[in-house]
Amino acid sequence: MTIALALVGAYVVGSIDFAVIVARMHGVDIREVGSGNPGASNVLRTLGRLPAAMVLIGDTLKGVIGASMGFVAGGLVATMPSNELSHWAFAAGFAAVLGHCYPVFHRFKGGKGVATGFGVVIFTVWQVAAITIVIWAVLARFTKIASVSSLIVIILAIPLAIWQGVSGLSLMWMVMTVALIVWRHRANIARMVRGSEEKVPT
Repeated sequence: MTIALALVGAYVVGSIDFAVIVARMHGVDIREVGSGNPGASNVLRTLGRLPAAMVLIGDTLKGVIGASMGFVAGGLVATMPSNELSHWAFAAGFAAVLGHCYPVFHRFKGGKGVATGFGVVIFTVWQVAAITIVIWAVLARFTKIASVSSLIVIILAIPLAIWQGVSGLSLMWMVMTVALIVWRHRANIARMVRGSEEKVPT
């Protein structure tokens, strides 16, 4: 029951859409402007850097909070070393990303899950988070396309996590999270193939 509550709680936390909230503070429905995606990149293109930063921080914290809920719940129901409980952090992190992508508060129409997934990685394997944020920044600067940078680093996160010792159930949940994020980018991938993917403002 404790684990179930943590997973549901992580999903509900993930369903809080900061892009929608921040855009409404500026009198805008983010789902009706730009790409229509309720995420930090669309907020950046339509409202500017400060609102986008607010969304990015909020979405990242959702992943951190979701993963921590799973970790704490796992510790309450099991008697094992804390490093063996981490798979519940990955499981709840997946629930948070699922909530971001398919939020219960917004008719299950959400964002792509990158920032929330990054928050999960910050909590579970911070070394991977540190490496991937540097790679993302370099790629974004040269490609000017956030989705390209995001897809590359989210996929790179798997071998980097394995390098850091992530395995078993933890790795399974991480792979599922990455697969979900890639799936949510399928329209972006199609636009990349056509050469029509939008660039972020500099």
